[in-house]
Amino acid sequence: MSDLFPPFVPDPEEPRRRRFRPIPLRLLAPNLITLLALCLGLTAIRMAIEGRLDLAVFSIAVAAVLDGADGRVARYLKGTSRFGAELDSLSDFVNFGVAPALLLYTFILDELKSLGWIAAIVYAIAAALRLARFNVMLDDPSRPEWQKNYFVGMAAPAGALTVLLPVYLHFIVWPVGELAAPVVAVYTVFIGLLMVSRMPTFSGKALGQRIARDMVLPLFVLFVLFTALLVSFPFHVLALATVAYLVSLPLGVTRHRARAREEAEKTAVAAPEEAIRDGEG
Repeated sequence: MSDLFPPFVPDPEEPRRRRFRPIPLRLLAPNLITLLALCLGLTAIRMAIEGRLDLAVFSIAVAAVLDGADGRVARYLKGTSRFGAELDSLSDFVNFGVAPALLLYTFILDELKSLGWIAAIVYAIAAALRLARFNVMLDDPSRPEWQKNYFVGMAAPAGALTVLLPVYLHFIVWPVGELAAPVVAVYTVFIGLLMVSRMPTFSGKALGQRIARDMVLPLFVLFVLFTALLVSFPFHVLALATVAYLVSLPLGVTRHRARAREEAEKTAVAAPEEAIRDGEG
């Protein structure tokens, strides 16, 4: 019987087959940045519950910076992946949907009881819908190339930093009391509606790709100045940046409409020329 079933002895010279294919580090780096941003978003929720609003705002702001960095790092390293895109969307919902909503609720919206909670929910759901629409538009092959320089509706990171304007003012001008709760609730819902609206906003993706040589040193000086102001007067800078961003929204709409007219005129001019070439052919 032992001759019929000889014991199996593996060949020591046979190379072992790897169970998992090694993954390049460049594919992991963007996801690690996204996970770090997610940790900051969750930390912002904890800070908001504990009443440390300044640290909560700081965590969300840094998460917004990292959110803008992970996509650029992925493109530079050619490490984009479907997994990374899905992870980024889930992280954005926590960082820029859930965390700001809970921060505002614990800050002042709880004075309105259920109405304040409804305002917080409306904002969080709007952020989720905005992110879902963004993911769908990424897979649209018919979208013109020039439209990629614009977001449809306010971006989630911009919405998170903008909706926290009452918190900035609380630390700058006056302590926001319970009388301001209805105004904050209306403002929160307003920002949520801007995120799910069809209003075009400038994405800024085209910025930073090419910089003139004579602008390098002034850019360094402006960056150092902005960083120094942000560290010394964080809430003043965030409040001014928020107001400037809100004021610039109509400019983005105007520029988008002008560009759409230009593209329509180019298409109208090119159509007869193509028809003539087809007739000659």
